[in-house]
Amino acid sequence: MSDDNNRDDSRHDVTRQQAEDAVRTLLRWSGDDPTREGLLDTPKRVAKAYEDWFSGYTLDPDDYMARTFEEVCGYDEMIVLRDIDYESHCEHHMAPIIGKVHIGYLPAGKVVGISKLARVVEAYARRFQVQEKMTAQIANCIQRALQPRGVGVVVEGAHECMTTRGIHKRGVSMVTSKMLGSFRDDARTRAEFLQFIDVGPGR
Repeated sequence: MSDDNNRDDSRHDVTRQQAEDAVRTLLRWSGDDPTREGLLDTPKRVAKAYEDWFSGYTLDPDDYMARTFEEVCGYDEMIVLRDIDYESHCEHHMAPIIGKVHIGYLPAGKVVGISKLARVVEAYARRFQVQEKMTAQIANCIQRALQPRGVGVVVEGAHECMTTRGIHKRGVSMVTSKMLGSFRDDARTRAEFLQFIDVGPGR
């Protein structure tokens, strides 16, 4: 497992009761009364939601890539999986990031089931994230497992920390990319990948 998986077992040092108490503290700090009827079960609901939103910390993305296939009759052209929906959370404000991931690679003798690529995205997205880091983590994971001739990952994300607070600018998305191997070194390969995914409005 690579260091960039960022798995941390420290959650086991915090009890469910402590987590719920922390939510009650935030409710009080926000100016509300956590003992009123509408908020009585909110701490339990928030703790349960966190288990779902941040389940990526319990997963090793490399495990999903462990089973590969080599019987592909010499197929060596580009493989692209686009429009993988993801939901993540900004590590700076704990606000949602919602978007899509596009993945491409040039196999060098082995491939992986396409659902595994989507699971790798989920494993990294369901953590506190910076979009640039998540983009690199996905690409590096694929590179480690398949050793392909090239990997390309493009991530689109709408950041609620920008749209619902601070500057309050809606309709804005950020695009990040990580290119490895031939996707980085060969302009034609990179252009073919970008043409396949055709990122942007009006596609």
